[in-house]
Amino acid sequence: MSDQMMEVPAGSFRTGSKSFVRIAIAGAFLLCIMVGMNLYVGASVQGGSFLVIAAIVGGYMAMNIGANDVANNVGPTVGSGAMAMGAAIALAAVFELGGALIAGGDVVGTVKSDIIAPELIGDDAKFVWLMLSALFAGAVWLNIATYLGAPVSTTHSIVGGVLGAGIAAGGWHVANWAVMLKIAASWVISPVMGGSIAALLLFAITKLIVDQRDILGAARRCVPYLLAAMAWAFSTYLALKGLKKVIPLDFPTATLIGLVVAAAIFWWVRPRIAQRSKTLPNERESINHLFTGPLIFAAALLSFAHGANDVANAIGPLAAINDALANGAVSAKASIPLWVMGIGALGIAVGLALYGPKLIRTVGSEITHLDKTRALCVALAAAVTVIIASQLGLPVSSTHIAVGGVFGVGFLREYLDANRSRIA
Repeated sequence: MSDQMMEVPAGSFRTGSKSFVRIAIAGAFLLCIMVGMNLYVGASVQGGSFLVIAAIVGGYMAMNIGANDVANNVGPTVGSGAMAMGAAIALAAVFELGGALIAGGDVVGTVKSDIIAPELIGDDAKFVWLMLSALFAGAVWLNIATYLGAPVSTTHSIVGGVLGAGIAAGGWHVANWAVMLKIAASWVISPVMGGSIAALLLFAITKLIVDQRDILGAARRCVPYLLAAMAWAFSTYLALKGLKKVIPLDFPTATLIGLVVAAAIFWWVRPRIAQRSKTLPNERESINHLFTGPLIFAAALLSFAHGANDVANAIGPLAAINDALANGAVSAKASIPLWVMGIGALGIAVGLALYGPKLIRTVGSEITHLDKTRALCVALAAAVTVIIASQLGLPVSSTHIAVGGVFGVGFLREYLDANRSRIA
């Protein structure tokens, strides 16, 4: 055999080694869950062995959430160059953990969004198997999607798992088809709404600031209002979605809080924008410099809200299994013990650190080129869309909104560039 045939690129060894290390760390995390749960349940807890298995599957699900779903929050920030990959992962991990543990709440519905009627299942053991099957199916699908580089909805993945397992366990009549119709409609509504709002924001910034002869003068006038609007949107979003399980607030109260925060931000940033603009050249890139800080802030708040709002939903089946085994009955609501939330929060951080970069690159740079202005429009559109959808009762997906926002600014960018070319 010739030396040429025996040569193997050094990069393949490095890639294989990195993959092995990631798999080993993920396996070690699941092993720690197994050991910890065995110590926790002991020999006296009924169904203890099944609970250990469910906890391991829950940890696997949480890692896949971190690998896939969190990319929505930091992808545009990384793709625009506002943050390096490592810093963005660290930021997202900290705020996801904080959102889950601080504001994650203590109760979750055992069946996501009333997808199935648990009372029609009848047998408690069958219900436990149903929840475990749904959890595992959702985790495997997220794993496949992450491997393929496809950003998908965690919530809809677990909803699909619960629906399929519920039909298998109790028949077609156990499903709530009205809710499923709303979710199916959101597959179209989410990206269209997110893309439209992001495109409108970018169009406004382009016309009011970028296309002006005196770009810095326009920035001094308009950017403080834009950042105030961003402060209102994210404060309202956080009040409605991120803190709802700690301090329940209605929409008018959340809006009022957002307006107060917006006024404070406007008062604070206006002189600083004016001072900062004096040191910048009169060109488009200067606008991007002004948006770096707000983009990082947006990524942190989106991650916190995601940890608070979506983690409990994704590990809901594990909480349902624990509740059913502990009480020997199926309840409409199940408490979330601290260890369940801990598995979800830590699993997300581990999955994000190990496998998150692939989806972050997809959302941030592979769909379309994002500068800081476009990335800010995507982040702001995500918050505004969730606020609007929440008030309309639409079960939208943050993943679909983020991807729709990226497509929206991409299409508008192509349209504006083509117009400029024709004029030139």
